[in-house]
Amino acid sequence: MSTKTLQDAELVAGLRQHAGRKSVENALYLQFRYFIEEGVRKFSVTQEESFSCYSDAIIQTIDTIQAGRFEGRSSLKTYIYQIFHNKCVDQIRKNTTHKSEVHRSAIQPDMLEVLTDPAKTVIQKLVEKADIDDLKRRLGELGDNCKRMLLLSSEGNSDKQIAELMNFKSSDVAKTSRLRCLEKLRKLYRLKT
Repeated sequence: MSTKTLQDAELVAGLRQHAGRKSVENALYLQFRYFIEEGVRKFSVTQEESFSCYSDAIIQTIDTIQAGRFEGRSSLKTYIYQIFHNKCVDQIRKNTTHKSEVHRSAIQPDMLEVLTDPAKTVIQKLVEKADIDDLKRRLGELGDNCKRMLLLSSEGNSDKQIAELMNFKSSDVAKTSRLRCLEKLRKLYRLKT
């Protein structure tokens, strides 16, 4: 048995038991975290997007192992990388779709050109107020923790500061939670537009 297989076996066994599982989860996360930089280089996604894809891949792997569905037909590295790869491709698709939506909405400023200057100002203020009201309503749908976290982030707080203010174990946990809340908010916008 090779050392790599033994390490995988130890990780899988550790993730299946309840006692000490958190330390095994952390070890798994740290073992392949270099995927994040690789995602930025290979897939041209942002650092945050790659981090989110990697975190999701680790969480999915842990869930699969704990549910007893990991068959071990490949190494954990290969298994996690495949999930990570798929999540990065999904992220690229989201980015591409989002960019086309942004370009479609760019028609609005052109429509404002036909209005007189005082009318433009009034229309722009109404649009801004409607956007702010809409954002507040959707933030309320996310729940108190997500709402607080996103507001702290919008005020310029770092993930480390958010972790301290909201009693998270680390800035990485705060970052993952913040990104999940942002994704929930994006989904609310997509559902209601």
